[in-house]
Amino acid sequence: MSRKKVKPLLENITIEAVAAEGKAVAHVDGKVLFVPQAVPGDVVNVQVTRMRTSYLEGYVTEMLQPSPYRIEPVCGHYGDCGGCKWQVLPYSMQLECKQQQVQDQLKRIGHLPIPEILPIIGSEKQYYYRNKLEFTFSSRRWLLKGEDPEAVSPAERCGLGFHIGGFFDKVLDITKCHLQREPSNEIRNFIKSYAISHEMSFFDLREQVGLLRNMVLRTSSTGEVMVTVVFGPEALEYPDFNNSPMASLLDALVIEFPQITSLNYQINNKKNDTTADLDVFTWSGRDCIYEQMEQLKFKIGPKSFYQTNSEQAYRLYSVVRSFACDESGLAADAKYVKVDENPVVYDLYTGTGTIALFLASMASKVVGIEYVPEAIEDAWSNASFNGIDNASFYAGDMKDVLNASFIEENGTPSIVVLDPPRAGVHPDVAKVLLEASPARIIYVSCNPASQARDLAAFTGQYDILAVQPVDMFPHTHHVENVVYLAKRS
Repeated sequence: MSRKKVKPLLENITIEAVAAEGKAVAHVDGKVLFVPQAVPGDVVNVQVTRMRTSYLEGYVTEMLQPSPYRIEPVCGHYGDCGGCKWQVLPYSMQLECKQQQVQDQLKRIGHLPIPEILPIIGSEKQYYYRNKLEFTFSSRRWLLKGEDPEAVSPAERCGLGFHIGGFFDKVLDITKCHLQREPSNEIRNFIKSYAISHEMSFFDLREQVGLLRNMVLRTSSTGEVMVTVVFGPEALEYPDFNNSPMASLLDALVIEFPQITSLNYQINNKKNDTTADLDVFTWSGRDCIYEQMEQLKFKIGPKSFYQTNSEQAYRLYSVVRSFACDESGLAADAKYVKVDENPVVYDLYTGTGTIALFLASMASKVVGIEYVPEAIEDAWSNASFNGIDNASFYAGDMKDVLNASFIEENGTPSIVVLDPPRAGVHPDVAKVLLEASPARIIYVSCNPASQARDLAAFTGQYDILAVQPVDMFPHTHHVENVVYLAKRS
């Protein structure tokens, strides 16, 4: 019977840099060592947790000498919460790391012929920048270091917060999150306190039972607030919702927080937390909130997708527009196909139509495609609300909707904007786009790795003229990237 190899404690390790996924790196005996929540310049002891042929992983057991770059985290949950892992890294260094991440993914790993990457556009707000947060109720919250499980009462075990990484059934109770402006924390803490005092059961993620399951808080730059409470299977035990504990909770929210402009609920008795396929019921106020960008207003429903950093979304869309309107700059060379005088613009993965409507004034027609039907309903509403009559929107799986007959019916695009999910563009979609041969493709991505893979399919016919990173999520390793391609004549 073989014995497990003892994993060593590495001493006096100097952290050298930050890697693509946000972990810090050092080198030990010719191997790369990945360490979370460390800063370049830290001297630490590291307990190895994983040993592979070419790399090691571990965690800091002792800080021998803090890096001169290290700063104090703002959030009291740092170290326990899985979010905002780069709080101890100065923001200027965060931006440098994200710029390097884009460079590495596109050039060093993707081997793409790219120009010099434009300086990353940082976020003016490093805290309170998110307009949406999702929280989970748990009857077995994550116990902090030093807490005695035997001394914690059932009520004290209830938590409302974020999932702990690597544990599907563990939730860290959050008292104050610095990502979303008030009344976000006030509402969340009120709901938790009310639920405990009224003996409402929190969801048990293992047993899949309980009354309170999830909640979503949205705030907008226009000052509006949306709350959606997701109740668990226990809610089905009450035949009259209006005379139930759930109704009492919602009524209490209305009284306590008159600034809530949209209060909704859902009932989820499934084995997973996805709610896109569930009905939404509006308890109080409107069924939506509105976001504003320049002269445009966008309707945001409980299921709508909208960039979670509103201010940076505007900067991101402005980059897209500047590339789309580039008539005399980067693509002026005669070797590139010219954009039609009155171009047809396709916005693929359009969400609620934000980019499409942002570009509508420069196009003869804009066409948006999105998988979520409710988002497309919002896109139509947004077009009507803003008096835009040259936009059309379609719901369905991109690889099924976008085909030759669709293009024949809606017009051949001169400009295509791609903003896919992290997995990137399906090969069938890329094939159709190559056949359609738009003069320009503007690819917006939240994952430079999948973006680099997809771009390789286009470089046979297109040149990459510009690469513009945008930081949407300070204190995380995530980065948004915009790539501008022009078709060669």
